[in-house]
Amino acid sequence: MTGRSARVRRLAAALLLTLACQWAPVRALTGPPAPTARAGQVVTWAASADRLGEGAAGRGYRLIVHTSVAGSALRVRLSNAFGDRPLTLDSVHAGLRRTGAALVPGSDRPLTFGGARTVTLPAGTVAWSDPLPGTVPAGADLAVSLHTPDAAGPATGHAMAMQTSYVTQGDHTAETSGANWARPTGSWWYLDAVSVRPADPATGALVVLGDSLTDGWQSTPGLDRRWPDYLARRLHAAPTAVKGVANEGMSGNKVLTDDAGTGALHRLERDVLTQPGARTVLLFEGVNDLKAHTGVTAADLIAGYRTIIRRAHAAGLCVAGATIGPFAGWSEWDPAAEAVRQEVNRFIRAGGEFDAVADFDRVLRSPHAPERLRSAFDNGDHLHLDDAGMRALAGAVDPHALDCAR
Repeated sequence: MTGRSARVRRLAAALLLTLACQWAPVRALTGPPAPTARAGQVVTWAASADRLGEGAAGRGYRLIVHTSVAGSALRVRLSNAFGDRPLTLDSVHAGLRRTGAALVPGSDRPLTFGGARTVTLPAGTVAWSDPLPGTVPAGADLAVSLHTPDAAGPATGHAMAMQTSYVTQGDHTAETSGANWARPTGSWWYLDAVSVRPADPATGALVVLGDSLTDGWQSTPGLDRRWPDYLARRLHAAPTAVKGVANEGMSGNKVLTDDAGTGALHRLERDVLTQPGARTVLLFEGVNDLKAHTGVTAADLIAGYRTIIRRAHAAGLCVAGATIGPFAGWSEWDPAAEAVRQEVNRFIRAGGEFDAVADFDRVLRSPHAPERLRSAFDNGDHLHLDDAGMRALAGAVDPHALDCAR
C-alpha cells in the first residue's frame, strides 16, 4: 500500500502541474450531444453495460475508474442502454481521485454535452460529453461524479466493478471533499467509457471481450489486478502503438446466449465496435457456454466466433483469440464439455481465422492434469484466478501481435 500511495501522490503532482497550465474553463459548444467520440480519440477505460437495479431520484454517484492511456480532451460516455424512460443528468464532473472519495484539489471540472451542463438520454441510448481541456495521465484513478434529479426505472451500469465507488443523496458533484460521499457501491452507474486524445495520433486501443475471468472476479478488489489491468501496464512500457485497454468483461457472459447479461454476439456493437480508437479485439469467452450443459457443440461455438471475427473485420478491427482455460473440478465440468473445449482450442490455435492467438490454456493448465488449473493460479473454485493467474494471462499476450491493421 505504501508504494501505491506514493504512486498516487506522484500522479497527483503531475496532474496538478498540467491542470495549472491547461485546464481552462470549459468553452460552451453548440449542437446536440455527439453520438460518437471525435476523430483522434482513444478509449482509456470502459466497462460492459448491463441492467442494474432501479434508478433513484436525487442520487449522486462518484465513480472511480482507472485510465490506461494518457491524453488530452477527456470525454465520458454515459449510458441509458437498459432504461425504459429518459434519463436526465444535471451535473457531471471529472477529476483525479486522491484517496477514497476525496479528489485532488483543483482537478475537478464540470463536463458539458453540446455546451449544456444538463443532458437527457432517451431510453436505449448513450451520449458522449464534450472534450475537457487539459491532459490526464495513464494509470490514474479518475473520479467521474454525476447527479440525476429524477431517475426511475431500470438503471444501466456495470455490476461487478471490483472497485469501490461512492453514492450520496443530493448534488455534491462539485465537492473536492469526500465527506458527503460516505456510502460505498461496488458497481459503476450510468458510465461505460472514457476516452482521451493521445499525443501520438498513431495510438490505438485493445478491447477485451470476456466473462468473469476478464471482469476480474477473485482478483484483489481496488488494486486493479484484473488481467487487462496488468496488460495495460505492459503495453504502456512496450514499443507498440496499442496503449488503450477497454475491459468489456461481464460476469457469467456467454458467446451464444443472453442468460447472464447480453451475450457477446449481441453486445459486440455497443461494447466493442463503437469504442473510439479501437484497433484490436481480444476474444476470451466460451467457458460459460460449455459448462451450462445446454448441448453447445464445438461447431456452435466456432460459428459464434466466426460471426464476431467477420463483424469486427468489417469494422476494420483485428481479432485475437484466446484459448479457453481448464476448469475441471468446477461443479459443472464433465468429460463432454472438456472434449468440446479441446476441439474449440484446436480451432483457435490452428484454424487460421484469428489475426493473433493468446494461448491462455497453455499458461493456465496443470502440467500433471491438463484439464485442471495450475494450483498456483487457482483461487479455490477451479475456474477463477487469483492475482498470480491474472498476471500470467497478461504475460501470455504478445504486445506486438495486437498492433495490426486491416
